Amino acid sequence: MKIALGSDKSGFVLKEAVKKHLLDQGHEVFDLGTQDMEHGVPFFEVAPKAAQKIQTGACERGILCCGTGMGMAIVANKYQGVYAAVAESVYAAKKCRAINNANILTMGGWVIGDIMGIEMVDAFLNTDFTEGLEEWRQDFLKNAYSKVGELEKEIYK
Repeated sequence: MKIALGSDKSGFVLKEAVKKHLLDQGHEVFDLGTQDMEHGVPFFEVAPKAAQKIQTGACERGILCCGTGMGMAIVANKYQGVYAAVAESVYAAKKCRAINNANILTMGGWVIGDIMGIEMVDAFLNTDFTEGLEEWRQDFLKNAYSKVGELEKEIYK
């Protein structure tokens, strides 16, 4: 899978652990942010790069790390077709895909340890929209996703 990956200085350590794991798994990783602790790139410069990779289809998913994950999510969600979700557990990382069809996972380097972050990334990447949900809920969520798309078209016209 092609994955847009990025961090600011606060999410750098977590991003590096995730990056190694993704490369070991055979994913194609586009590292768009901070490359070392000496030269941090701010979250508001990293998130747009990842969001644009998702928008253009150059990447299927994105993973962004900052201090809390919140700044990256706020900025990434400014872009049409981008659904960035902050998660602080494996359960939330799985459900942001199953329920919300999120295409970017954001995590906080001040909040999430490396091992848990890797487990969260695996849950995020290996869960499909509506996976494991009751049929009535799948129907509801697919309809809701369609309605959100209609809202976006109105907002971004």
